[in-house]
This record gives sequence, C-alpha cells and structure tokens, in this order.
Amino acid sequence: MDVRNLSFSSRAAVGDQFNWAYELEDMGYAGWEIVQEGSQTLSDENIHLVREISETTNLTLTMHLPFSDMNLAGLNKGIHDEIMRQMKKCLDMGSDFVNLAVVHPGYLSPYGSQVQDQAWKKNVESIQQLCDCAADMGIVIAVENMPRMPKIYGMNPDEMLVILKDVNRENAGITLDVGHANTNGFVDEFVEKCLGKIKHMHIHDNHGKRDEHLPLGQGTVDWKKFMESISGYKGMMVTEMMNLDEGRQCIEFLKSL
Repeated sequence: MDVRNLSFSSRAAVGDQFNWAYELEDMGYAGWEIVQEGSQTLSDENIHLVREISETTNLTLTMHLPFSDMNLAGLNKGIHDEIMRQMKKCLDMGSDFVNLAVVHPGYLSPYGSQVQDQAWKKNVESIQQLCDCAADMGIVIAVENMPRMPKIYGMNPDEMLVILKDVNRENAGITLDVGHANTNGFVDEFVEKCLGKIKHMHIHDNHGKRDEHLPLGQGTVDWKKFMESISGYKGMMVTEMMNLDEGRQCIEFLKSL
C-alpha cells in the first residue's frame, strides 16, 4: 500500500497545540489537517507556529473548518452571520498554508424543520459564500458527507451530489469520509457515484452503526476492497484519530494490505 498521500488529523482537544506535528513525517505521514477546534484553532498568537511547521517540513497542510455549534443551514441571522465570519476568518488565517478546506453541511434546526426549503437554500448559499471567499485564496472547499444523525444534510451520495449541483462553484468538491459513509451503508455507492467529485478523504473505522473513529482494521469497513476501488484517486487521505499512536496503527494496517 502506497502511503505517500496519507495525512493525519487529531480530533482530540490537545493541550500541546502543534509540536506533535513534527513527528508526522518520521511516522510516514505526508500531510497534516489542522482542525479548527479548541486549542488547534488558528489565531494571531499561534499562527507563527504553523508557519514554522509549513516552512521546515514537507507536510502538505489542509484545514478542517470549525463544526462545533456551526450550522450552515441555521436561520437565526445574527448567529449565522457570526458563523460565517468565523469560518471566513479561518480561511484567511490559513490561506498561506492550505489549498483545501473541509466543511460540514448544515442541519435542520427545530425552526428549519418547519421551513425546510428555506433551510436548504441557506445551506447552499452558505457554502457558496465560503467557496467565493476561498476562490480568491486558491482554496478548494470540500463538503464532507455526514454520519448517521437526525436531520443533517449529506448522509447519502445522491444528496451530496445535489448539494454540489446547487452550489455550482468550480472550487467545490466532496470530502469522502469513509467512516461516516459506513454508518449509513453507502461506502460502495459513494465510490460508484461520486469518485470524480471527491477531492479529499477522511479514513477511520467503525462497526456500521455509529461514528466511532476507530483505527483502520478495527471495524467493519472492507479496506482492501475500498482501496482497490479508488486506485485512480490522487488526493490526500486523512486518518482522523485521537492520538499519534492510533495514527501509527493506521499506517501499519495500510502497509499490510
């Protein structure tokens, strides 16, 4: 298994912001996905640390835009305006380092459930705004498919394709999250229907019912079959793990295939 396009992201709230990223190349990783959550969020105080990593390593950096308390389909104008401000600020902060940013689609709030056409329109318009902002920075916006959750957009490949069609931006694509797809039973179907639109991937495992984020090989995803089915894919594949030890387990598993 060729792991030259393998990247790592820590989904844990890490106390030591970024020093651990210097270990990634020695482990065999080629990239690092900066998750804009908690202590990993870029700021004026820590941006110099990321710049140093970018300049002193060969890691390809990508960004995961914030997702906690962020609803792109939200219809409360004041809150939604703040969400968009924060996401655009993240893009601006990362514009010197990344050429791709991952974003979660929105979900139906209690009010949005009553006016679903408005919520869908707001979700699409929000992604369009992010794409337009990112285009000026040379950044692709890759919308991520979602796990089995109530009232959230993007759980199946057909809806993901409709989102891209409605967004209608050249710098919009899909982040295929294989673990998320597995919770909905759509791993094969995402590859069959969306491969040409997939710009980025997240890889982790589960047992098909909930989003466990297990190291590869510890759940029910058929990784050998999956890797064979995406043989022409050239983008980054990001292991979303709790810690570096789980990241090492993923590399060893992939090498064994």
